Amino acid sequence: MKKVASVLEANYKKYNKPNFIVDDPISIPHLFTKKQDVEIMAFFASIFAWGQRKTIINKCNELVALFENKPYDFIINHEEKDLKRFLEFKHRTFNTTDLLYFIAFLKHHYENYDSLEDAFLKGLKPNDKTVENALIGFEEYFTSLEYFPARTRKHIASPKRKSACKKLNMFLRWMVRNDKQGVDFGIWKQIKTSQLLMPLDVHVERQARILGLISRKQSDFKTVLELTENLKKFDKNDPVKYDFALFGMGVNQKVFK
Repeated sequence: MKKVASVLEANYKKYNKPNFIVDDPISIPHLFTKKQDVEIMAFFASIFAWGQRKTIINKCNELVALFENKPYDFIINHEEKDLKRFLEFKHRTFNTTDLLYFIAFLKHHYENYDSLEDAFLKGLKPNDKTVENALIGFEEYFTSLEYFPARTRKHIASPKRKSACKKLNMFLRWMVRNDKQGVDFGIWKQIKTSQLLMPLDVHVERQARILGLISRKQSDFKTVLELTENLKKFDKNDPVKYDFALFGMGVNQKVFK
């Protein structure tokens, strides 16, 4: 395990640097300084995060332009006629119906709360060791508005459906981790880094299996719990920092031997 620990630590330090940002969807929220703008575009960037990273970034930039470079201001102050500009927007299976509901939900939320963090605190209990209940509570809250379209449910995963919840876990990593390295934002203070769960994508999963950090054959929520628990052996307070190592090694095809 010492060798695994050294590999993880070395690659965490290697990839947790600002130059990592350029080719990653996290570059989108880094375009902004206002807290709510960062939250909104980080949320969209994480939801769009499947497929080629270049395409994800391009679609996010297209959305930023539709928001006239002021996502929060648009969401809070737009009128019905302003939504016509979004009618042609599409990213893979994410279509206009989905986008219009996302905008409506965000408007509803920000009219009642200052931060999107509050949406994840609804399900979180004081003694929770992980964000599992936060994820469940967020999905229930997100889908609760009376005009929620059933087709949009597929874009917000939940542990209740055994999903790995990769996108939301990645979003939470961005918002919560604060190691002052210039990549993650660390602007949310009520969720602990020790509660975060690993974003499980194909690159992370492949490297984690090579390193013996996953034994389950499935790629579901229990697998995420298993991986995160094993990573806590190396850093109990910040296990998700090793997302940088596993993802970076996976993308660059660095095979551990």
